[in-house]
Amino acid sequence: MNRVLFTFMFLGCAVLKTHSNDIYTQTIRGTVVDAITGYPLIGANVILLNASSPKGATTDLNGVFALYDIPIGRQSLEIRYIGYKSQLINNVLLTSSKELVINIQLEEDPMQVEEVVVKAEKPKEEALNEMAQVSARTFSIEETERFAGSLGDPARMVANYAGVMTQNDSRNDIIIRGNSPMGVLWRLEGVEIPNPNHFGALGTTGGPVSMVNNNLLANSDFLTGAFPAEFGNATSGAFDLNLRSGNNQTREFTGQVGFNGFEFGTEGPLYQAKSGVNPSYIASYRYSTLDLLHKMGFGSGTGEAIPEYQDFTFLVDVPGIKMGRLKVFGLWGKSFISLGREFSDTTENSYNSLNTATDFGSNLAVIGAKHTYFFTDKLRLQTSLSYQSTGAITELDSVNRTEESYKPWIRFNQDEDKLSVSTQLRHKINKRNNYSIGAVADFYVLDYLDSLYMTDYNKFITVTDIKGACNIFRSYAQWQHKFDNNITTYSGLHMQYFDLNNETAVEPRFSVKWQINRKHALSGGFGMHSQLQPKSVYFYQLYDEINDNYQVTNKDVKFTRSNHYVLSYDFFIQKNTRIKAETYYQQLYNIPVFESQPEYSMVNAGGDFGIPREENMENEGTGKNYGIELTVEKFLSQGFYVLFTSSIFDSKYKGYDEIERNTAFNGNYVFNLLGGYEHKLSEKVMLTFDVKTVLAGGKRYVPIDFTESELQGEEIRDWSHAYENKYDDYFRTDLRIGLKLNGNKIWQEWGLDLQNISNYKSIFTEGYNVEKNEVYPVYQQGFMPMMLYRIHF
Repeated sequence: MNRVLFTFMFLGCAVLKTHSNDIYTQTIRGTVVDAITGYPLIGANVILLNASSPKGATTDLNGVFALYDIPIGRQSLEIRYIGYKSQLINNVLLTSSKELVINIQLEEDPMQVEEVVVKAEKPKEEALNEMAQVSARTFSIEETERFAGSLGDPARMVANYAGVMTQNDSRNDIIIRGNSPMGVLWRLEGVEIPNPNHFGALGTTGGPVSMVNNNLLANSDFLTGAFPAEFGNATSGAFDLNLRSGNNQTREFTGQVGFNGFEFGTEGPLYQAKSGVNPSYIASYRYSTLDLLHKMGFGSGTGEAIPEYQDFTFLVDVPGIKMGRLKVFGLWGKSFISLGREFSDTTENSYNSLNTATDFGSNLAVIGAKHTYFFTDKLRLQTSLSYQSTGAITELDSVNRTEESYKPWIRFNQDEDKLSVSTQLRHKINKRNNYSIGAVADFYVLDYLDSLYMTDYNKFITVTDIKGACNIFRSYAQWQHKFDNNITTYSGLHMQYFDLNNETAVEPRFSVKWQINRKHALSGGFGMHSQLQPKSVYFYQLYDEINDNYQVTNKDVKFTRSNHYVLSYDFFIQKNTRIKAETYYQQLYNIPVFESQPEYSMVNAGGDFGIPREENMENEGTGKNYGIELTVEKFLSQGFYVLFTSSIFDSKYKGYDEIERNTAFNGNYVFNLLGGYEHKLSEKVMLTFDVKTVLAGGKRYVPIDFTESELQGEEIRDWSHAYENKYDDYFRTDLRIGLKLNGNKIWQEWGLDLQNISNYKSIFTEGYNVEKNEVYPVYQQGFMPMMLYRIHF
């Protein structure tokens, strides 16, 4: 540790000495558009705040502005436009290596005449999506890097927000208000995508390592309940991710090595356009750090269990008004790991059970195009087309370490392809009214081949052998009305249809926001939501040993349904500090359950490496989630920030036996405290400190039936006491130390993440050791240091 800190200080002093007399400046560029339609605003004023002399710029015919020769460091901007609410952008970090490109959305003021410059400001935490008025907020790329323990992962970062928690340090599944992670929706550039995580099974939404490269993200939204009608097929929450456009004037490069892998990225103009608004590209490739070190002959400390993964992300942006704007984007990832294959390996972990050998691989490919056409400055049509492919392979064997032999057990091979077409028409009728209507069509092609080794037959018996197809069609309409600057209402209707069993869901949504004054606001919302089951559930086959054939028993399983009720209160204490309280109630019904295990419900699925599948499922399960959340937040200003969030909640369900139980995700409470401080060693060198502490209710569990396990010689769970108890509270403190150095056209960052610095042992689960006839604990991640190095040039 002392050597690391000494290295940090040595590098800082060296750079400070080398460039002590240099003065670095940089360019801030971007666009200003209407928040509803995205149409460029001509003549908007962009003003640099806190400058030694007045400095500003005005947007041109394309809504583009540029500020030159701006000193590096933290800078703030104010954007003004006649008839619109002004917007403050505070404390953005300007470095010597990269131009800062900002895309700004201004909201038209419903009460002002054209000649008046509006002084109202849009709060920083509000979602980019104007229709999302409750249980939603925006987040930035810098927050995914700044928060200790986030590791550049958006999912791990949002776990610090109120109402959100994780249960497994080895994965980034997020539990929103006691719901299964399976209820989370991922969107990229407005297109719904499968699980964007390495080592992610089909039907799940999380994994150990994210494919989403935060270096390519623009400001994005995260929603936790009663979301607008354009979001469908989800019951818990939604990530609405946006990729940032590359620099269309200057070619720039990024290199990085850390938890997410070795990375190389590039961005720049595709060509010089006559209009002066150049098309741009941005792309980045990452490869597993441990696997690359292993291939180079360095020991990884993980034996033969080397995580192999790589991913590639890109965006091509061709701007235009007459012909419209075209974006082409893609995300590709591939991963594989082999666990427990060493006979000398007697350890247990959250990835693999004791005396089990697992080979697991997954892949994802998304390619899409989005076109935005402006009929007028108030009417636009946005159309997207995408192709997506995802798959996973699994081989599980039981291991006899005494005899050094394997016994075959399970083989999974699952692939899903999807062609998705969507369109949205958005019309701003006037300053007070706007609406949008849209439709989405998803066409699936499925290929499942699963088998189970039957000892009696001494061979693998095919459990599922399906080559099939299914489609889901959705449409929605939504309308926003602003009575004045204080009261805004939203209403929407979402409909979805699943052609496999001809099920239809019609879902109304509604919300209202009352801005009592500049400091106080009340909001309320209601939404009906439904979600398709993982598609493998519908095609699960029951093998009839007597007749030697298969029966599909789940084809008629319906959507899981959820009604959300939300009430929130915002209190802005001062410019950069706020308190938010939010309470909610969620009613869940039509949850699949099954008679053969009456204590179970699909409401508990989704937090692991696979989805349980059983025959003869029925939509007879119910559930409820309710709680209260508190957020106290001081945004980054004067060199520091503080975030405190707390959630107290209860999450219950009823299975086939209609007995009410805790869900697997009912931790009851979670408290997060984060803070960070930036210290300028000079105008070019910055030292950062970030800390996070979390205390949460322990993980619910199904106890091991020791007597029955001993009799049968395998692990048997006592489902009659499912989720009655939970392990001891989860506790963890993370610390991040960073050093940021500005050089001549180059910027470097060294980061040290000290995860779980107290090495507190939180129990993740328990298992049964057949050979030793004993129950053993499996702990969450202990103390682990992680390094990061990033360079921009």
